[in-house]
Amino acid sequence: MKIFLNICLLIVFTFVLGACASGKKLEKTITATLHLESFRNHFTGIMIYDPKSGDTLYRLNSDKYFTPASNTKIFSLYTSLLLLPKQVPALKYCSVNDTLFIEGTGDPSLLHPYLNDSSVTGFLKGFKNISLNQNNFTDSKFGPGWAWEDYDGYYSAERSALPIFGNVVTISNTDTLAVLPNYFISDVNLITNTINREIDTNTFYFDPTRKDTLEIPFKTESIVIKTLLERALGREISVADKMPCEEKMILSGILTDSINKRMMQESDNFLAEQLLLLASSTLSDSLNTKTAIDYMLKNHLKDLKQTPRWVDGSGLSRYNLFSPEAIVYVLKAIHEEVPKERLFNLFAQGGESGTIADWYPGNPHPYIYAKTGTLGNNHNISGYLITKSGKTLIFSFMNNHFTNPTADIKKQMQFVFEWIRDNY
Repeated sequence: MKIFLNICLLIVFTFVLGACASGKKLEKTITATLHLESFRNHFTGIMIYDPKSGDTLYRLNSDKYFTPASNTKIFSLYTSLLLLPKQVPALKYCSVNDTLFIEGTGDPSLLHPYLNDSSVTGFLKGFKNISLNQNNFTDSKFGPGWAWEDYDGYYSAERSALPIFGNVVTISNTDTLAVLPNYFISDVNLITNTINREIDTNTFYFDPTRKDTLEIPFKTESIVIKTLLERALGREISVADKMPCEEKMILSGILTDSINKRMMQESDNFLAEQLLLLASSTLSDSLNTKTAIDYMLKNHLKDLKQTPRWVDGSGLSRYNLFSPEAIVYVLKAIHEEVPKERLFNLFAQGGESGTIADWYPGNPHPYIYAKTGTLGNNHNISGYLITKSGKTLIFSFMNNHFTNPTADIKKQMQFVFEWIRDNY
């Protein structure tokens, strides 16, 4: 018995000693990387966490606030996973006499250029008299702190209650000019211009020599949304000032994960914004981003040690402030609640898909499943790392205020990730 106990103690001692040695090597490697020229003049925050052991393997400035950019979408994903059903609530409606009254929920998928959902139009075509309420949207069309000059960029589409065609005009010019929705074709001017659209009107500009596709946000005035929906249905609809009923039915749309996946892999700002509006539709009759954010902070995120400043769904705003520790906290919560196969399918995969298709390649399989976040002079990446020994680690690696090329930062980050993969 004594010999058996001694053997057990020796095994435990060897394991602990090995873990300590591995941890010291990891710390030494990361610290040496951060002393390179490319990291000397900006603010870096890192947290690497082992969810199985509960150990934090490395941390640097992990409790400090950083501009997260699109790492904000990790919080939008968490909100979506907790508050939205398997299929998105595509429409709220009720019937009074011979009229169907409807209002949007923020669902972004209606005739979206990529999602291309027709659940709403297919449902509405079965009714003769339809009245649309657009007064349940109580938010602003742009998020707090968004750059005003981005209004004509595809990544800055306006937020709305009933998005249609992704709230963008898609223009392509191969053999002939194609405009989707065709409603705007007469508003497209085939000339070269420094802007894609006038700031106050739906007047668009497209260089006739370009051969790729251009997506330009359109202004989402009520009359525009009404007209686009009428054209999609092939009939006129009326306008309601409010819903005439207290109880509303909900039309289910596409799978919520199809929106989550595109948001996370392609870093789609519009989908991220609309997901928070969708979440707010499950909490209130009014659509407002702040409703969803406040609910999450007061309930599911109340234990965060560093309460984030969280103002939008996409991370376009530089008002957002998150710590690496807060991001790891949410990634850990998602990891605990979502099966591995489904979870990793939502995130971009290193060397294979999304925003990291050209970075962090596997050997031979992907080992990084993560969300990037990039704004001028800022680049972050947070997610999951699979080591060669089979461990799943959760990490957040944030870099703010650098002036050298982003590629230099990425190269050193890749070195760190590969070392952890191969040695831990």
